[in-house]
Amino acid sequence: MAAAMPNSIYDITVNDFNGSDLSLSTYRGKVLLIVNVASKCGLTHSNYKEMNVLYEKYKDKGFEILAFPCNQFAGQEPGSNEEIKEVACTMFKAEFPIFDKVEVNGKDAAPLYKFLKAQKGGIFGNGIKWNFTKFLVAKDGKVVERYAPTTSPLKIEKDIQKQLSA
Repeated sequence: MAAAMPNSIYDITVNDFNGSDLSLSTYRGKVLLIVNVASKCGLTHSNYKEMNVLYEKYKDKGFEILAFPCNQFAGQEPGSNEEIKEVACTMFKAEFPIFDKVEVNGKDAAPLYKFLKAQKGGIFGNGIKWNFTKFLVAKDGKVVERYAPTTSPLKIEKDIQKQLSA
């Protein structure tokens, strides 16, 4: 029997960077930007740079970025968690949480990504098409918007501001 779909993101547990269980209820009441990231993608530099700007600007106002490494797109996130963290935190200066590597599509897709895709499908079906697909989650744990990999994080800023003031 299939597991029931969670009511909100707060009903989901993920693995943190060290592989330990972490309930997303930890982030209850915050506006979240959830992103599948990769270290070797053409979009990596600009996305990390702009996500850092947003994080620095809004982290003290109830905003979090949750980054989930994924190696399902052209093998662009092949490293171990240690290697991923080295790239994200040293090369790209990311201060937001980086989680355990996940699958975002297919039968082994992480429960979080099954939920996100069920909440906000894509233009050409629900599957995640590439690295840096972004989901904006409201304070109540519901997905409010999905953005294409090519959407600049800074173009999402007005939507983040709107959710923070809601």
